[in-house]
Amino acid sequence: MPTVAKPFDLIDEVNPYPRHQRRVATPIKALQVVPARHPWRWAGSIFAALVLLAIVHSLATNPRWEWGVFGQWFFSPSVLRGLGQTLLLTLLSTLFSIILGTALALARLSGSPLLAALAWGYIWFFRSMPALLVLIILYNFAYLYDHIVVGVPFTEVVFAEWSTVDVLSQFTVAVLGLSLMQAAYAAEIIRGGLIGVEAGQHEAAAALGLPASRRIFRIILPQALRSILPSGFNEIIGLVKGTSIVYVLALPELFYTVQVIYNRTQAVIPLLIVATVWYLIITTVLTSAQYYVERHFARGTARVLPPTPLQRLRHWLKEKSHG
Repeated sequence: MPTVAKPFDLIDEVNPYPRHQRRVATPIKALQVVPARHPWRWAGSIFAALVLLAIVHSLATNPRWEWGVFGQWFFSPSVLRGLGQTLLLTLLSTLFSIILGTALALARLSGSPLLAALAWGYIWFFRSMPALLVLIILYNFAYLYDHIVVGVPFTEVVFAEWSTVDVLSQFTVAVLGLSLMQAAYAAEIIRGGLIGVEAGQHEAAAALGLPASRRIFRIILPQALRSILPSGFNEIIGLVKGTSIVYVLALPELFYTVQVIYNRTQAVIPLLIVATVWYLIITTVLTSAQYYVERHFARGTARVLPPTPLQRLRHWLKEKSHG
C-alpha cells in the first residue's frame, strides 16, 4: 500500500524545503538597519575643511597680500591690453599649429618615404629645441638672411621680396615661433588619434571608393577626435601659459606687462597675483569648453549622455522646490 505524504511533507514550487524545515520569515519592520560608517572619510573631510579655512583666513588677514593694489590693477587698461595680446597669441598659434600639425601627421602616414622622413625630421627637430632658443633665433633671423624671397628655386624668377627686419616683428616672431613649436606636438597627437581608429574603419572607408582626402576628413578624423581632444586641449592650455616666454622679445603680453608695472611700483606679489588670476580664468574657460566639445563628439559612443553640471544643478533645485 503506497505511503501517503503528510501535508507538512509536501514540497511547494516556491520553497523546495518541507514545511517543517522552513525558517519563519522575520517581518521587515522588525529588522534593524545599521547605516554604514566611514570614519576615515569624515576624518579626511574635516582635514580638508581645516586646510581650506586656514588658506582663506591667511588670504583675508595677511596685509602683505595687498588686495587693494590687486583690485587697482586687475582691470587696468595696460593689463587688459596685455591680456588681449596673450589671447591673440594663443588663438593664432593654436590655429596655425593645428593646420601645420595636421599636415605633418598626414605626411608621416603617407606612402612617400621622402615625405614621411621630412615630417619626422621636422617633429624631431622642434621637439628637441627649447622654445626660448627658437624665439631668439627667429628674432635674429635677419643676421642670416637680409631678405625673404618668394620665387622659383634655383632660378632668377622672383614673385615677391621683403626685408626680413620688416617682416619679422616682435609679434610675428612670437606667433611664428610658438606655432612651429606647437605644430610638432600637435602632429604627434593627431597621428596617434588617426592610428588609434580601428583598421576596419579604414577598410570600410576605402571600400566605399572615396578619395583619400575625403576618407580622412569625413570618416577617420571625426572618430579620431575623441582621443585627440583631451591631449589637444591640454596642449592649448600649455600654450596659454607658454605665451609668457615671449617676454624675452619685450612683447607686451600679460606677463611682460605685469613685470613692467611691478618694476615701477615695487608691488611684486599683488601684480603677480593679477597675472595668476587671469591665467586661472583663461584655463577655466578652456577646461569648460573642452568638457562640452568632448561631450559633443561622444554622442556616437553613448545612447544617453550623462547630465551636465548645469543640468544636475537645475534638477537639484527642482527637487528642492517640490520637496
